[in-house]
Amino acid sequence: MSGGGFEEEAEETVSINEYIQNMEDEELEADLVLGGDEGDECTYAKGYMKRQAIFSCLTCTPEGNAGVCTACCLSCHDGHEVLELWTKRNFRCDCGNSKFGVFSCKLFPSKDAENPENSYNHNFKGSYCSCNRPYPDPDAEEQAEMIQCCMCEDWFHGEHIGLKSSDKQIPRDEEGEPLYEDFICNVCSPVCSFLMSYPETIWATGGQCVALTDAGKDKNVLEDIPSSCGSGKLEDGVCTPSSPGKDKGITNANPESTSCGSKSVIGESSEEKISSNDHPYVSCVLGVNKVPASPDSESKPFFLSKNWRDVLCRCEKCLNMYNQKHISYLLDKEDTIAEYEKRAKQKRVEKLQQQEGDALSFFNNLGHVTKMEILNGIQDFTEEFRGFLGSVDPSKTVTAADIHQLFENLKNKRRRM
Repeated sequence: MSGGGFEEEAEETVSINEYIQNMEDEELEADLVLGGDEGDECTYAKGYMKRQAIFSCLTCTPEGNAGVCTACCLSCHDGHEVLELWTKRNFRCDCGNSKFGVFSCKLFPSKDAENPENSYNHNFKGSYCSCNRPYPDPDAEEQAEMIQCCMCEDWFHGEHIGLKSSDKQIPRDEEGEPLYEDFICNVCSPVCSFLMSYPETIWATGGQCVALTDAGKDKNVLEDIPSSCGSGKLEDGVCTPSSPGKDKGITNANPESTSCGSKSVIGESSEEKISSNDHPYVSCVLGVNKVPASPDSESKPFFLSKNWRDVLCRCEKCLNMYNQKHISYLLDKEDTIAEYEKRAKQKRVEKLQQQEGDALSFFNNLGHVTKMEILNGIQDFTEEFRGFLGSVDPSKTVTAADIHQLFENLKNKRRRM
């Protein structure tokens, strides 16, 4: 300190490589969130999309009962108080419908009054987790990591997911990275209590695990069969229904609607019916592996291993159960966030390749004189920039004035030429 004053805090500095890397990371993160959506047209015409980025505009719908797509967020709600909700499944853009009053969508004004199949939770109001707090939380000294349930799609703090003292902790590796592919919160897990009948391989290592009974370890049971069932028993290779009320996997099911061979579906609603004709499994297998789930275990959070969805049984009995419970999306590989981000990365690569191709095509269509001017300009900048870096003291911070001087030198050089 000098003269009773405080020394100015050192300005944060980054290297050029760090700056470029940060820019690329931010662009990639944006592409992963938006799913590669350029935001140039409203997605309403595409109907209820399997998964897309959704935003909630509190300026237009303070009740948090509507969601808009990326394009509408950019074009119709610029400058509004908007919440980024990441992704939602089976959602159709609400922008400009009856929930927005006199406000009309600029991109697709002709919309139905409402989208009855859309699902909304407190995230649309800016609240998350069972504690109903906002994110970022203005009252928190440090923002805690949150986990998203793959069913209700709400986000939870690790300390609020319902793990009891006797439970194993969230499965992570030594570096703290998650070892699970999907998480199901303790509120949604009772709907999937039939998962407790599956082999241990579906549970993430170090997380929620269920031991098989002695019957499940019988030497006559194939350990590597890629399908199992949460109900019924196996007799001569054919699944037969268990006694009504005793099947904890389908406690609310009508036996006539969930028994093998039945073609009826309870609660099909608008959800796409999945037919056993679309899958190779014709009978329910590993029914003898059924491990009754206790009421206590049914309310625990589930941590599922990689590709666990591939193991789910696709016999007609189970397909009826999925439809009844409105969880048929669990059988859809494209429903996962991993697949959503995979497609986003592919779109990003294709976009960058197209940009490079467009730039090269543009350059090739220029006249000879223009081409030479551009190439000379690039060479002049490269030489000037190298000279600048060579003259700068490595311990000295590069300021905005230094950059302005670099471009001023380039201008003077062009004038002399």
